[in-house]
Amino acid sequence: MHATRRILTLDDIEDLRAYERGRDEYRRRIIELKRHRRVAVGPIVSMVFENRETVRSQVQEMARAEHMVSDEQIQQELDAYNPLIPGPGELSATLFIELTGDEALRSWLPRLVGIERSVLLRLRGAGAPVVVPAVPEAAHEESLTRPETTASVHYLHFFFEPDEVERFESGPVTLAVDHPEYHHETELGDEVRTELLRDLVGDQPGDLPPGDLRPGDLRP
Repeated sequence: MHATRRILTLDDIEDLRAYERGRDEYRRRIIELKRHRRVAVGPIVSMVFENRETVRSQVQEMARAEHMVSDEQIQQELDAYNPLIPGPGELSATLFIELTGDEALRSWLPRLVGIERSVLLRLRGAGAPVVVPAVPEAAHEESLTRPETTASVHYLHFFFEPDEVERFESGPVTLAVDHPEYHHETELGDEVRTELLRDLVGDQPGDLPPGDLRPGDLRP
């Protein structure tokens, strides 16, 4: 299933002063949105399934943190993060290896080399399970994949055929990491699966302005 993804443009990114005025409320809404898109897989791995709005919030926050004021600076961020916006028939996710402390980092990151190619969605239901493997985001893979150690963040895509979207909708669906050093899985809850089905069918909600938000704007 192939379709054009709805990428972000410079017009979608507010200038710093305007963004600052509505930032607190906007961030509360983004946190609520991500609550339905974040999935823990075992003790140290979590994944956030991205959509256009989560990517927009990331670019806004990067522009704020780095005091980006020129179109050229912001366009560079858009070019880097627009590939994370899923098109219909696709899910996009950021994988986090959640470690604190140098000792844990030194212990785990060399052991988890290749984890970005060890993630899968297992679609169960009638008949044999169907596996949809994660594919690392090409634009970021080279900088995040090294032979001796892995990064703590990876960007992934899952590409679905139309019949696989139907199986995802009917459920159940399991998100798994099948790595020699890390075997864990979790079943997606109904709220998460309903939210992600919006991405798969190309039915994402409209953009959320940092100000003038109403309760329930982000609810399925």
